[in-house]
Amino acid sequence: MGLNLEEIKTKKKLTFIGLGLGQIISLLCTCNVFTSSELARKGINVPTTQSFLTYTLLAIVYGGIMLYKRPTIKGKWYHYFFLALADVEGNFLVVKANQYTSMTSVMLLDCWAIPCVLVLTWVFLKTRYRLMKISGVVVCILGVIMVVFSDVHAGSRPGGSNPVTGDILVVAGATLYAVSNTTEEFLVKNANTVELVTFMGFFGAIISAIQICIFERGELRAIDWSAESAFLFLRFAVSMFLFYSLLPVLLKTSGSAMFTLSLLTSDMWAVLIRIFAYHEKVDWLYYLAFATTAIGLIIYSVKEKDEEDQEDEQRKLLDEEGRVSPIATSTGES
Repeated sequence: MGLNLEEIKTKKKLTFIGLGLGQIISLLCTCNVFTSSELARKGINVPTTQSFLTYTLLAIVYGGIMLYKRPTIKGKWYHYFFLALADVEGNFLVVKANQYTSMTSVMLLDCWAIPCVLVLTWVFLKTRYRLMKISGVVVCILGVIMVVFSDVHAGSRPGGSNPVTGDILVVAGATLYAVSNTTEEFLVKNANTVELVTFMGFFGAIISAIQICIFERGELRAIDWSAESAFLFLRFAVSMFLFYSLLPVLLKTSGSAMFTLSLLTSDMWAVLIRIFAYHEKVDWLYYLAFATTAIGLIIYSVKEKDEEDQEDEQRKLLDEEGRVSPIATSTGES
């Protein structure tokens, strides 16, 4: 009975850790969006350069830890390269889409990552989603749709220069996000976390540097550098560094689907920042949308009985194997 009580406490603890980490990462994502917006208001549109600083910082810090510990490399280099490529291009496409379509459209179409993650984890990671988890996903998406309706209701839906192009870019970027999240979940469960972040930073920096040389040389020359703009670049790099440092922990405890759903609340946190930092008024539907998305996350994080039974069976099998193997070994020796 005592063991079962400890198991229940552990499961609840992991649930709270997943929810808490998801919201910290969501807040960091919101901070990054506002930093990018401030750079854009200054006429600075170099998304790949911003990412380059982050990837370089990851490679230096975690690469230094790897050199100090000298662990055995568990993952394949081309897996890390593929992960970094999907991550860099996903970031680039979604940021680029803001130049062509409205923020509301970006928010709505970015939800495309959710069904993509569910399909990819089901096919490649053999993750099975029960009715409770699917219900949580649906409730989360309803919350985001409420945000879109509140924008329309409040009359705050700005247009874009080429909405069709922008929408295509968002869908492509969201698909790459799903690929990146699923690949990272696979690697974080089969390799060392420090190794994962190190190689992601290393390959991400190389890919970003090549892309900067091709697409952003002119924009970099045109920047009127100041202490404020340099601080914004540094703030973006540090917040993204924390984002990528915490992400593997969430993926290991709760999976990529939980991470993708948690990011949906970043739009809600942005609203709160607009209220308290910029003293803007928002529509009442925002509050209902935030509550709906939060409820969806809680529903998704609750484990159903058959999932718990399956985990208990797997744990018992491992225990039995551990007890049987010494006997089998001694029998074989005799």
